[in-house]
Amino acid sequence: MSTPLLRVRDLAKHFPVGKQGMLSDNRKLLRAVDGVSFDLERGQTLGLVGESGCGKSTTARAIIGLHPATTGSVQLDGVELTSLSRSEWLPYRRRIQMIFQDPYASLDPRQTVSSILTEPLTIHRLAKPKERKLRAMALLDAVGLNPRHIDRYPHEFSGGQRQRIGIARALALEPELLLLDEPVSALDVSIQAQIVNLLGELQERFNLAYLFIAHDLAVVRHLCDEVCVMYLGRVVEQAPRDELFESPQHPYTKALLSAVPHPNPHIERSRERIVLTGDVPSPLDPPTGCTFHPRCAHASEVPEDRCVRECPSLVTSDGRSSACHLP
Repeated sequence: MSTPLLRVRDLAKHFPVGKQGMLSDNRKLLRAVDGVSFDLERGQTLGLVGESGCGKSTTARAIIGLHPATTGSVQLDGVELTSLSRSEWLPYRRRIQMIFQDPYASLDPRQTVSSILTEPLTIHRLAKPKERKLRAMALLDAVGLNPRHIDRYPHEFSGGQRQRIGIARALALEPELLLLDEPVSALDVSIQAQIVNLLGELQERFNLAYLFIAHDLAVVRHLCDEVCVMYLGRVVEQAPRDELFESPQHPYTKALLSAVPHPNPHIERSRERIVLTGDVPSPLDPPTGCTFHPRCAHASEVPEDRCVRECPSLVTSDGRSSACHLP
């Protein structure tokens, strides 16, 4: 079997919270990501979904090194990234890039679009100085913006246009993998469709692999080949897109999908809606056993209180995985 482009194994990121005493450390650990594993093949899109606070964005930031991983392994084409120093990371920055949720916050307001797009080329010493602006203009054209606007500042563009600039900046170094952290959630619905279609076109054109983080399951179904469902820092289900949407196995996945409205009003009125009780537990003090059991309607069906006592492992069968004590 060929090596996947991205391999993540038992990735964890814990943040110490609270004040540190003079004689002892009284701080708690916030387990934002707690043992995430998945593979991503070249040219494929893996969706990462779940409620706010489940660790999706932290997972992406740990993969790219913005948050140093507490434990676990992240391999890009077989090379371990978690042990690299800052200087050793530099050549791999060309191969893996990130697009952030808020395009205005991720673009320097003091720089023109020309400076934003040519800065990566300068750092990595790509192209001659006279050619860099021409390459920046070609990038703007590739993402559907007017190259003549290259000397404008970010505030002179709309939200959708700023996100296109962020995509152009990510493409400047010709990466193999893009981490997309909810790239359309801050945009109007009509602009979301344009950006999603653009991402699909760019993936086909440049053979890119995407790790796509999103709340909108309709966008995930449209764009992704495989889907990982996260809950409280862990992956609870992973499956090919069509199999997961047609026959979800984990109770949490079923609840997520039941919240997606159906466009047919007759089907919408008659279908079952699963409403979860209670709030998401705090990652500072997660429940024992299965972290989903306080909100799960099926926990009482499992004998000997296994859901309360024992954390289920992610078991793979027939190409899909689920972490649940129920068969």
